Amino acid sequence: MAASFLAVVFSTTLFSGIVVFVCKLFGCIRNEKPIDLLPKGSMGWFPFLGETLAFLKPHKSNSTGTFLQQHCSRYGNIFKSHLFGGPTIVSCDLEFNVFILQNEERLFQTSYPKPVHDILGKLSMMLVSGDLHKKLRSAAVSFINVSKSSPDFLCYVDDLCISLVDSWRDKKQVVFFKEAKELTFYLMLKNLLSIEPEDPVAGEILGDFLTFMKGFVSLPILIPGTAYAKAVKARKRISSTLKEMIRNRENEGMHKKRGDFLDELLGKVWLNDEEKVSILLDLLLAGYETTSGLMALVVYFLAHAPSSLQALKDEQQALRKTKKDGEPLNWEDFKKMEFTSHVISESLRCGNLVKFVHRRALKDVKFKEYVIPGGWQVLPIFTAAHLDPSIHEHPLEFNPWRWTDQTTSKKVTPFGGGLRICPGAELGKLETAFFLHHFVLNFRWEAKEEDCPISCPYLDFKGGLVLQIHQLHN
Repeated sequence: MAASFLAVVFSTTLFSGIVVFVCKLFGCIRNEKPIDLLPKGSMGWFPFLGETLAFLKPHKSNSTGTFLQQHCSRYGNIFKSHLFGGPTIVSCDLEFNVFILQNEERLFQTSYPKPVHDILGKLSMMLVSGDLHKKLRSAAVSFINVSKSSPDFLCYVDDLCISLVDSWRDKKQVVFFKEAKELTFYLMLKNLLSIEPEDPVAGEILGDFLTFMKGFVSLPILIPGTAYAKAVKARKRISSTLKEMIRNRENEGMHKKRGDFLDELLGKVWLNDEEKVSILLDLLLAGYETTSGLMALVVYFLAHAPSSLQALKDEQQALRKTKKDGEPLNWEDFKKMEFTSHVISESLRCGNLVKFVHRRALKDVKFKEYVIPGGWQVLPIFTAAHLDPSIHEHPLEFNPWRWTDQTTSKKVTPFGGGLRICPGAELGKLETAFFLHHFVLNFRWEAKEEDCPISCPYLDFKGGLVLQIHQLHN
């Protein structure tokens, strides 16, 4: 998958670089700022590509990688480069990262490569800006808030986690990342559309979604048979399926409400069908990639941190003793999981679910002694701040107890920040905590050190995170 992603980068960068070159040739792009106002750095030796391939070279996600280490050592934590086909400011500085995120729409704006637009769709919340982003995001936030306060959904999360853990009782080994992705995807299908895992349409949507995700990290050439072409078709099929569900619900009318997010979405008359479909697709993507990645990171780090695992297990055993036999977990139980919350937060800091985001300066921006030219790309690197020894004591050490210091939360940005902070962060943590409750009380496990999280730059595991599992007999 890493090689496929680099192919995307190469073709995207080549296209973008040619556009930038032609624009400069004919004077469409203004001259750069005086060199003494720009951060130091290197624009690379390769035309168009610049330093993109070195920047995106896969590395362990609990490290910054060779490229950032060398450049920060040579140029400082804010430096210039040539990435993704254009001049770029790279920030490994926490203060500047926060400044970028807090000034969304005023000084900076989301700016992703064209193939990302083509495959996610022009209405994806990750890509749109301004009033349209506010409108789509408000619908997603309402879904998250309703989910957190819905006893029926929380009970379903608990039941599905129990079902997954029970299915492993006769197994010695599981490929955890795959299992986690299916779990979180089915949770979203149920909450969004009232689709159960055994429903045939669930398998169809999951199959199309797998094809869609493979194309997301492939060479963006729209030729029949390529992964990219298949992904574009898969997205159209998913969109068609969702549109059909919307029409069916509208025909059923008010008398057959299911109480899911689609019912709520249909009540938002200011959204057209394309916008509703895009919101649903964004939420499915978040459930499939983000929450499953969080679960995998927690399980990986706990496998190599016995004292943390024991403390988490003690907390979950104490919580279970307060519950009646078969009584499901609820929102109040989640809020009591203080150490579990620390484990989740530390896994996000160490594992770095999101390495960086794409932004572009809307105009010339002054930050300390630097001026960032308008039109330049700006990449805030979350990983670098999370692993900065000047910010975190022993940053490479997995230490959930560091989160007893309330200031720690101000030093990490695992879900971004500002107007685009991930709206589903709390729900993802809840689903992870519910799963951990049942997993640690029923199994112990081992994971190989080399089957570690990798930044490609998306999160992946070398071997899919294969766990050797052993059932506990309480």
